[in-house]
Amino acid sequence: MVLAAGLGTRLRPITYELPKPMVPVVDRPVMAHIVDLLKSQGITEIIANLHYFPDTIREYFGDEIVYRYEPELLGTAGGVRNCRDFFGDEPFLVISGDALTDLDVGAFRATHDRLGGIATLSVKAVPDTREYGVVITDDDDRILGFQEKPAPEDAKSDLGNCGMYLFSPEIFDHFPESDPVDWANDVFPALLAGDVPFHVHRIDDQYWNDVGSLGELKSGTFDILTGALELPSVEGTGPDTVHTGAGTSLGEDVEFTAPVWVGQNVTIGAGARLVGPVVIGDGATIGAGASVRDAIVYPGTTVADDAIVIGASLGAKGIIAAMTPRG
Repeated sequence: MVLAAGLGTRLRPITYELPKPMVPVVDRPVMAHIVDLLKSQGITEIIANLHYFPDTIREYFGDEIVYRYEPELLGTAGGVRNCRDFFGDEPFLVISGDALTDLDVGAFRATHDRLGGIATLSVKAVPDTREYGVVITDDDDRILGFQEKPAPEDAKSDLGNCGMYLFSPEIFDHFPESDPVDWANDVFPALLAGDVPFHVHRIDDQYWNDVGSLGELKSGTFDILTGALELPSVEGTGPDTVHTGAGTSLGEDVEFTAPVWVGQNVTIGAGARLVGPVVIGDGATIGAGASVRDAIVYPGTTVADDAIVIGASLGAKGIIAAMTPRG
């Protein structure tokens, strides 16, 4: 199950126009990277809960996945319970719709089966606990408790909760009767109070970024661009690579400094300079003489002639004008 009903408030203003799972990351929405990753590992039965801009998600994925619409948000766990009939009697994976990851689902399932609890949470050692909910465990990886964004001096663990879970169907026995239901506030405390064993799966050797803020979105995009994150769905990336997509038009004397990724049907004017890391989305226009550095230009956005763009995320369908001299 892909959790796709959230409002994405930390990604505003982008999410004033798009649901968070549809925010572009290099060549496709972040949720498409998740679906492609799952399919590459043999997972073809996928369901997503919808609430905010639901038609945008339906129109993109079509019948590739199954949908459950929530007229009112049911909570992070309530939305999963609403799909209970879809899961059947087997363990099931729940993953956030804004997760950028190369998660090895097979290894995750092996940990879940080996440890034998009804829930297994993916965790990763994090450099700054103030940015994450952390998970406290014993030496056998059984979960003993949680802390929400503790200061480093107060943290009892450095294991950040990655928001990717494996559950056995018995998990629903520990839900309150009514919605909304939240994992952190309702279900996980009930497991701890009932002394029900649940565990962690460590993914320190794998990539994870929740793309939950504008800074994380940019860093995740650039990690794909530079090859720090390799995904089966993305071609033409790497620290020394300049990629230009089909239908792209290049003017004379365009200068590229890798890494640069240019999508399809992009127009780049004469004398423009792109100094990586740079990602240019489909259908964008970079004007003649413009300079773009350390930036993301989202699909359909226009950067005017002679404009200078440094360290920005631009779009969608905006026009970035050149500076007008004072006179």
